[in-house]
Parts: sequence; structure tokens; C-alpha cells
Amino acid sequence: MEENKSETEDKEEEQSGNPRLALVSAAVILVLAAISARSVNNMVVTSLPFLAKYNFGFGNVEVGLISAVLYGSTLVVTTFLNPMLRAATRRKIFIASTAVIPVTMVLFYFSTPVTLWPIAVASGLASGFLFPNIITSASLHKNHMVQMRLLAIYSVSLSTSLVIGPSLETWLLTFLTYKQIFLPFMGLSIVGFVVSPFVKFPKVKKEVKGGRAALGNKGLLTSLISITIYNVPFAAITSFLVIFAVERFGVSSSTAYSVFIFFFAVSFITRLSMAIRPFKALFIPLLVSSVITIGSLLALPFMSTFTVFIILMAVLGIPHGSIFPISSMLIARGTTPEERSVANSYFMAYNNVLFIVVPVVFGFLSLHIGFQDSFTILGGIAFTATVVVFMMYARNKSIFNR
Repeated sequence: MEENKSETEDKEEEQSGNPRLALVSAAVILVLAAISARSVNNMVVTSLPFLAKYNFGFGNVEVGLISAVLYGSTLVVTTFLNPMLRAATRRKIFIASTAVIPVTMVLFYFSTPVTLWPIAVASGLASGFLFPNIITSASLHKNHMVQMRLLAIYSVSLSTSLVIGPSLETWLLTFLTYKQIFLPFMGLSIVGFVVSPFVKFPKVKKEVKGGRAALGNKGLLTSLISITIYNVPFAAITSFLVIFAVERFGVSSSTAYSVFIFFFAVSFITRLSMAIRPFKALFIPLLVSSVITIGSLLALPFMSTFTVFIILMAVLGIPHGSIFPISSMLIARGTTPEERSVANSYFMAYNNVLFIVVPVVFGFLSLHIGFQDSFTILGGIAFTATVVVFMMYARNKSIFNR
């Protein structure tokens, strides 16, 4: 009864006014919210270690701990808090969190070695309420093709953030300190606060809450295994690619870092193409992306020149651009609006865990067996995840072939 009421409300909303204008408005709000949240969050997670080390004299262990506190706070929200809250409550906390972020920007500027810890906790908690709810908002449209387009637009916004944020930060750091860098980003965080009341939340009376039942959803499980195909190697690549390039090809660190320009450029183009022409069937795109990932990882240690290495990394930008939006689409197709919030919370939590655990494990492996065998192991993990997802769920037409 309540579900039917919700569907009726959504249909009335879609039929009222200009549908095209409504879609454009939803896309603009989604883009602004995503770029604001991701750009500011990326700046915080990359600048906090430098602030701790160079302004406050933290040792390497303390730097690692402050980063872990930040990521851990976000993980607590995405795993335990956000999945347990009703949509109406979650919306209020979401808006409040977008208000907290600009405040933390100011607090970071006035921070001390003691106050830095609780500020990091506050920042991590607030960020934890942003991303699962923004991605859920992108998946609420009843028309599946529109839903796919909005999810692709969300992914494009994330890629855009990885261009805007670091570029802005690089320029600002030419004349600002690591403390001062937080203040200019307060403007971007305020944009998120301004648009937050317009971000859509599920119009349902009873949402599925977190727990084993939610984790058993086929759409969520398919998505988690699919994102494993790429985010396990990507978590290692972001941490060790520059080191690998410097050691293997003898280039400078700045030259090695330039590889990411080609990598993210191809990723951005891939996501933009998916936004313009969304996939209807996801089986072939995921399979192709998986094969590219596995093949590139196995070939990576055998690259003979830096030029060939750049080309290979550009090719790896294709699955980086495609697998995240495909995984989010699998959740949208495999869940009801009542299940979607908790599914997206667990999806984001799983990604957080990967980016905490994988760099540590890969660093340990590379130290003892070298980069070549470590990348081969990553290729094996990607291959295993690919086999599992297709053996278990490829026949589920409601998820893969709508």
C-alpha cells in the first residue's frame, strides 16, 4: 500500500511541469552536489597528512593514524549509521553534514596538534553522510535509461572533481600554506550546502535497514564483486604507481605522476560517453572492462619503455571510467527504492575498506616479492572476481540485460 502510494507520488511528480526541464534540474543539482563533496573531500584526505607532518611535526605513524581516523569515521557512518536511519531523518542529517563541512574548513585553519584529531573525526563523519545519499539520489528516477544516464553523470562529476580539486589545490599551494589551503575550499563546500535541500531522497515510509538481509541482495552482491575487479588494483595503483614508474624507468617523480593525466583523461571520456549514451545491457561492457583490467595488470610489469607504460595506463583508464558507474547501475537495477539507501551505504563502505586495506597489503607484498609478482596477484584477484560475478549472476536478466 505504502509502496504504491510512493510510486503514485513519483509519477505525479514526473508528469507535472516539463519533464526535460525537471531532468536537467536534477542533473545540475547532482553535478553541483557531487563536485562539491568530492573535490573538498579529496583535498582534505590529501592535505591532512601534509598539515600534520609539516605544520605540527607528526611522525609517520601519527600521520598514518590521523588518516586512519578520517577514513575510519567515514566508514562508521557508511557501515552502521546511514543504513539504519529513515529517509526523512537521513535527509536532515545530510543537510546538516553539508553545513558542517564548511565549518571544518575553518577549524582546520585554526587547528592545533590536539584539536586536529576531533576535527578529522567531524570531517570524516560528515563526509560519510554525503556520498551514499548523493549516489542514491541519482538512482531514484523511475525510467531506467534516465536512471542510467543520471548515474553516469554522477560518475562524470566525480571524474571532473579529480581535475578541478587537484588543479585548484596545486595552484593555490604556490602561495598558500597547508593550513591556509582549507579556506579557499570552503567556497566549494558552501555550494554543496546551498544545493543540499534539493537533493532527492526516497519517498517511502519503510526502508530496508542494514543487516544480513540487506547484504544478501543480489544487486548489491553483484555490484560489490564487480567493483572488486577494478578497485582492488586501482587502490594499489594510486598509492604505488609513481614509485613503480620511478624505479622501473628511472624517470623523475613529476614525470611519473604525469601518467595520471592520461589515465584520468581516458576515464573521464569513458564516463562522459556513458552519460551521453547509457548502456542498456551491462553484461558485455562489464566483461570487456574486466578483460582490459586483467590483461593490463598482467602486462604492466613487462613494459619495456615509459612511452608504452603511458599507453597501457591510458588503456586502464577505460575500466576505471566504466566499472564504477556499471557497479552503481547494478545496484539501481537490483534493488527497490526501499533497499537502495542501505545498498549504496554498504557499497561506499566496501570501497572505503578497499582503499584502507589494499595499499597496506600491496606495499607489504611489493617489499617481499617485488612489483612484478604483486601486480600479477592483482590480476589474479581481478580474474577471480570476474569469474565469480559471471558464474553467479550473469543469467540474472533483470540486473544485466534490461
